[in-house]
Amino acid sequence: MEKFKRFVEHVGEATILFLETIFVIIKSPPKIKHILKYMDEIGVTAAPLIAITGFFTGGVLVVETYPTFHRFNAEFLIGALVSLSLARELAPVLVALLVTARSGSAIAANIGTMKITEQIDALQVMAVNPIRYLIAPRLIAAVIMVPALTILSYTSGIIGGYFVGTYLYSINPYLFVEKMKDLTELKDIFGGLYKSAFFAMTITIIACYFGYVTKGGAEGVGRSTTTAVVVASVVVLILDYFLTALIY
Repeated sequence: MEKFKRFVEHVGEATILFLETIFVIIKSPPKIKHILKYMDEIGVTAAPLIAITGFFTGGVLVVETYPTFHRFNAEFLIGALVSLSLARELAPVLVALLVTARSGSAIAANIGTMKITEQIDALQVMAVNPIRYLIAPRLIAAVIMVPALTILSYTSGIIGGYFVGTYLYSINPYLFVEKMKDLTELKDIFGGLYKSAFFAMTITIIACYFGYVTKGGAEGVGRSTTTAVVVASVVVLILDYFLTALIY
């Protein structure tokens, strides 16, 4: 019962933090330079990792599905399968999990360290709103960059699938591309981008929240960081189910 009560408290406090952040963004938006700084941290520096992951994800899809499609002489449909799988599901979810592990942990650790060293209290003493200074720019940057990374993952995944399919398995390049274009619709791609925007908000708020409530010194920072990554990853996968059911 105590654990359930604590769970409800965490959900309520994180929701309030999210609403406060949205209110701050509307009332007094953070400085552009802060947003650009976090866009670089969350998105630009992660781009090579996302591109490599996407490329090999597309390649693995071809390797896994080719034997089955080959039995029915339907190898030319693999391009459509790679495109739809990446657009709808794999690109948004993989990017969200990688951003959680990479940027979510960094956000929780950074804010957690500021909390235990009383830097957040110092900001309040200087009449600086910690939410506007620490959380709002990260939220805006994540909502911009995570969908951008999803597009990068999707594109590199298509390239990886095309390379493995046409060069290693000798699938007809023309049919690979044409079937991919015929069966992939804009709503499939936009659906994945909508999901990635929701994931971005979820990851950022959870990471900031657990950093914000850190206590217990250096050990507390490690605990908050681990909790933030685990909770954000689980919530992303749960949210993915409901968003998929809603969008598609």
